[in-house]
Amino acid sequence: MHVQEWLETIPAVAIYALVGVVIGLESLGIPLPGEIVLVSSALLASQHGDINPYVLGACATAGAIIGDSIGYAIGRKGGRPLLVWLGKKFPKHFSEANVALAERSFQKWGMWAVFFGRFIALLRIFAGPLAGVLHMPYWKFLIANVFGGILWAGGTTAVIYSVGIVAEAWLKRFSWLGLVLAVLIGVASMLIIKNRAKKAAAERPEATDPEPVAVGD
Repeated sequence: MHVQEWLETIPAVAIYALVGVVIGLESLGIPLPGEIVLVSSALLASQHGDINPYVLGACATAGAIIGDSIGYAIGRKGGRPLLVWLGKKFPKHFSEANVALAERSFQKWGMWAVFFGRFIALLRIFAGPLAGVLHMPYWKFLIANVFGGILWAGGTTAVIYSVGIVAEAWLKRFSWLGLVLAVLIGVASMLIIKNRAKKAAAERPEATDPEPVAVGD
């Protein structure tokens, strides 16, 4: 079943909680499809009035900020052995190559890696735990975490919701235009065929009576 179809079966309150929890766990360091759930929920909100986009965006933002903060605390306490353990549990995401790439990004960009990491799936999972492992000052991490969470979660919700509203209105308008266009094409086709039939009938030579055959005496 498609994610959006599945979400349609869930009450609005449960969707708020689901989005917050999934994004929180993803930000904490557990590979989950947080972005897919957020986008699907925002699109669903644009089509059903039961889901409030402001509440949805707030829940997504809270999940992102809280999850990242917990991930930071776990990473600071667990250190590098935590990354080794995560690599065994999630080898696809926490491979040595991915960890090295994320670490280079953090060493080069610092708190900007936390901020912009929100918009990159791999860094979104790494941001909290890795910032803790590298002992980034918490106040720097918190600033980047809060602003990044607001811009990513809130911004994604706003953009997808707006696109959904516009797309739905456009599709409704297009359906009426399509119906009108189909009727016009049908009428035009009928008139063209009728006109051609009249021309063909007019150009056809009229039938003449056969000349009488002479009969010899």
